[in-house]
Amino acid sequence: MGDGVPGGRAAVPDGRLAPSREAVPDGRLAPSREAVPDGRLAPSREATDATIAARTDAYFNRTRAIVQRFGDCRVTYAVFLRRPVVSAPRLMLDWLESVARARGTQFDIELMHAEGTWAGAGDPILYLSGSLAELADLETLYLQKLGPACVAAHNAYQMCLELPKAAFLAMDARHCAGFEMQDMMAYAAAVGGRAARAEGARGFIGNATDATAHWFAEPGEPAPRRGRGTMPHALIGYANSTVRAAEMFHDAFPEEDLTVLTDYFGREVTDGLAVCRRFPELATAGRMAVRLDTHGGRFLESLDPAESYAVLERHVPGAIRRYRSETELRHLVGTGVSAAAIWRMREALDEAGFPKVRIVASSGFNVGKCRVMAEARAPIDVVGTGSFLPDIWSETYATADIVAYDGEPRVKVGREFLLRRNGTRKRNGGG
Repeated sequence: MGDGVPGGRAAVPDGRLAPSREAVPDGRLAPSREAVPDGRLAPSREATDATIAARTDAYFNRTRAIVQRFGDCRVTYAVFLRRPVVSAPRLMLDWLESVARARGTQFDIELMHAEGTWAGAGDPILYLSGSLAELADLETLYLQKLGPACVAAHNAYQMCLELPKAAFLAMDARHCAGFEMQDMMAYAAAVGGRAARAEGARGFIGNATDATAHWFAEPGEPAPRRGRGTMPHALIGYANSTVRAAEMFHDAFPEEDLTVLTDYFGREVTDGLAVCRRFPELATAGRMAVRLDTHGGRFLESLDPAESYAVLERHVPGAIRRYRSETELRHLVGTGVSAAAIWRMREALDEAGFPKVRIVASSGFNVGKCRVMAEARAPIDVVGTGSFLPDIWSETYATADIVAYDGEPRVKVGREFLLRRNGTRKRNGGG
């Protein structure tokens, strides 16, 4: 996985990045890890000793050298996070397997929390055992692959449970720091979505990019998944008309369902209904949706503070008749994509005779906003969001501590809770 830069850029002796794929003379991209047909990452050079040595912390390299000089031993690491998460260990486990294969060794992994299950703060997600000489320099890299995925999976899981009747689309790619993070976050959304689906929610049904869409595939699907989504604001601006942009899209992709972005000109209701009237057959067949992405600096067309309160009073009066924080009030009756805005769009569609046209909501749908939308029973069909990405990065820091050397329990003072024997934890040095 590495830093998402294929082609072995990290192999320069001093650790700097070599010239990248964009530097091929004729302008083509050099062969990359993203080139596998179904979008999965192909085996990379990251499992080589040179790449590991360049990317890991220097003190781990020196520890490996010392152990090789003075004698190896078998160790067991406990790997955990300091906050509750949903277990998402596959990227880490796949990488460890590739390293073990490259080094001709074997790592024994006892997974305490299967993929998609909840793990408490400080509770080991897994125990990793093997040669210290072969494991010592790997810690930096395998922890990078675990923590962010687990936190994002937990966020995705919570969001889906807050709005169990809505489907979710992962639209995080533009917010990711390179392809490795993009791949990791798509995997996390899929894990969290499946965990929520097991509890009755619809969960994440796909994402926006072809290269990572495979994470959302269900067993037995006949063809590779592709990224989902119809149009950005750029297409509306290019067409200089919401209706014309919809016509262009339908002409280019007639078999695709039509989701129209309606906020470009500040006429969400007017332009949304105009597109429905232009394509009545799609609207009647349930093959059309309007996407609300109203800028946070203004209200949806025809709304203001008073009218926003009036809309919710008509549909969910209880949602606004109790104490609310400033943030909750903004989500309910404020500017941008509020609960009132979604209810108003639903009213307009139904009154115009388009009850089967769906509403896609986007813009800042994190766990808190999803919770408020649920309390307001906002009629959302699909949520497009990248807000499951970890908000506080320090919460993603995974940790690994050796808890046994050649079978003898031993750990630094303060981490005795990690020790275990016969499947149970034990106190450091105790029986």
